[in-house]
Formats: sequence, structure tokens, C-alpha cells
Amino acid sequence: MTPQDRAWRLFTRLGLAVLLGVGYALWIRWTHLSFPCPFQALTGLLCPGCGVTRMCLALLEGDLAGAWQANPILLLLLPVLGALLLRRAVLYVQRGKVPTGRGESIVWGGIAGILLLWGIFRNLI
Repeated sequence: MTPQDRAWRLFTRLGLAVLLGVGYALWIRWTHLSFPCPFQALTGLLCPGCGVTRMCLALLEGDLAGAWQANPILLLLLPVLGALLLRRAVLYVQRGKVPTGRGESIVWGGIAGILLLWGIFRNLI
């Protein structure tokens, strides 16, 4: 597969993801119905991702304060997550393989650790 083929595949999948996200956002706006968090439904506790839908909807409206209120840790991690995913996308298009180096593994582990601590902390406050 050529880099152009990989780029087309990546942009097609990214376009589908954006289309689904926008469709879900419109669904929520029109019906006021969204998927509940399964973790919260089972345990009664907030998971590290609880509020991500409200955060994304607030960001789509340009409401940074609302996004912060919905999930501040994920909002702070968005640039890091975006950079990591962009790097992986570029490597995929260029090489077809996406090796995960030691540094990247450490960053992903750090993100997981931050989210775990956030999940614990937000249920204590």
C-alpha cells in the first residue's frame, strides 16, 4: 500500500468518525438523550471519562468554561492526546507501521496514571 493509499484510508476513517461525532451531537441536541456511562450505572461512581460528552458539546459551542466544568483533566490532556495521535497518523501514512517507542509508551502510561488518579480524586471530592 502506498502512502497515498494509507492517507486516503486514514482520512476516510477520520471523516467517518467526525460524521458520527457530529451526528451524535445533533442527536443529543434534538432529543436530549445520550448514552449513560456504564461504569457509573454499575457502581454509582464517576469514571475518569464521565463528562466527556458534555465537554465535547461545550467545545463545539466555544464554551471553554463549560468544557472545564464537565471534565477538566481530559480538557487539559486534549493537546497531548492530539499530538500523540497526530504523530501516529503521520507515521502510519509515511511508513505503514506505527512503532511505539519507549518515550511514547511512558507518555501513554503517564496519561493512564493521571486518568486513574483523576477517577479516584473526583469521587472523593
